[in-house]
Amino acid sequence: MEFRSARQAVLQLLRTVAPADLPALLQWMRTTLPGLLLLFPFCWSFLYQFFKGDFDEFIQDNNDIMLKNIAEDLRNCLPLETMLSSEHLALQKIQQQPEPTVHVDAFLYDEDFIDSLCEEGKMSRYYCMVCGSHQTAPLGFISHSFSLMELKFIYHHVLPDLSGKVLVDVGSRLGTVLYGGYLYSSASQLYGVELNGDFCQLQEMVIKKYQFTDRIKVLHADICTQGSLLQNADVIIMNNVFEYFLNEAEQARLIYSYLPGLKRYH
Repeated sequence: MEFRSARQAVLQLLRTVAPADLPALLQWMRTTLPGLLLLFPFCWSFLYQFFKGDFDEFIQDNNDIMLKNIAEDLRNCLPLETMLSSEHLALQKIQQQPEPTVHVDAFLYDEDFIDSLCEEGKMSRYYCMVCGSHQTAPLGFISHSFSLMELKFIYHHVLPDLSGKVLVDVGSRLGTVLYGGYLYSSASQLYGVELNGDFCQLQEMVIKKYQFTDRIKVLHADICTQGSLLQNADVIIMNNVFEYFLNEAEQARLIYSYLPGLKRYH
């Protein structure tokens, strides 16, 4: 078999592997296949070209696919608005918005997905300014999660190299920051702190299914009880965690009690 045909065959085979098992297979390939050079020197050219270009490109593409698979798993576990009845304060804050506003999770629903839901009549981008029906005026959308593109931008362009670093996501919710950090960075440990037990269970489900347990840990706790974790973190992510999930007194307590003593990471 010629190089081009062999390369396509290998890539095609990788695409048939179950997403949850692919990380283990890729790690095995990285650590085991180079040893073939000692037994079969004639394989050197193929392996070099594969690992130098196509393999890294495939891993990058697979990371995107894996996050999309995770999003699909979570969509199957949550209502369309991705809000739980246990989120009392967040639901109340959304209802208090001056204009009709709905929660649409950016990780689970990108713009194309929203358009398809609107075409099917399952969602609307508009509401009537007179009676409140979703018919005529633009409807406000908010999200408590980063989109896939935002995650890639943060880990590829905003944050520095996280090799050996500890990242903490305050209010990890669905775990999107943690999954993105696992796939798009070399952070040694990724901690999610989430007060809502239902969301903690969803994160644990994903972490176990996709074999992320070696670097991701989710804590079912109030962030105000995790002072030591915050102080030892190299990077802390806080995405829209104050306004909708803490009252003003709790926000002030967190900011003035814990944030001044945090590690400065340059």
